[in-house]
Amino acid sequence: MPLTDSEIAAQFAPAGLLFVRRVEGEVRQPQLPPGRYPSSARPEDGRFDSRPDEIPDVDDPEMPVKVNASWFRMASEFGLFNEDREFLLLVNYADEEDEWEEHYGWVQMRLLDEWDLAASGVERLRSSIAGTFTPRFVPEFRMVSLDGRTVIETTVWGDGTVSTIAIRPPATAPAHGAEETARE
Repeated sequence: MPLTDSEIAAQFAPAGLLFVRRVEGEVRQPQLPPGRYPSSARPEDGRFDSRPDEIPDVDDPEMPVKVNASWFRMASEFGLFNEDREFLLLVNYADEEDEWEEHYGWVQMRLLDEWDLAASGVERLRSSIAGTFTPRFVPEFRMVSLDGRTVIETTVWGDGTVSTIAIRPPATAPAHGAEETARE
């Protein structure tokens, strides 16, 4: 049985995330070429990666600090936040009894002044893939800006490292005829 919004809000509070509302309907995101996802996007698709010094191994003692710093830098730099530091977070609403079920939904969250995504221990932020490498809490999540122009994803890679990627495609040229309309 899916969790309620109140239960989701309580679970994310220790990470410094304030539940604002659950989003109904489609969430606009940057368009990627067919068959590509943020993790397989290329630089020409608008992909930006953590700096090499920001990419820790899952067992690195500094992993939480590095992941938090890289995520916040990239979220700020690539426009994840609105003026109230709000964004959308993809959340699985399935409860523990529905281990194999998925009930994903987008939730609008506000980043509070006191936050810690990478060491929060919030199970909804835990990477299932990281369990291949370590029993330690390692985060993995996808976020989208409210305007739909930016995707930020923190993920665990096959080599046992954790990094953040941003997808922010280059601005597209105006549609044919738009310049003429704008000048009139």
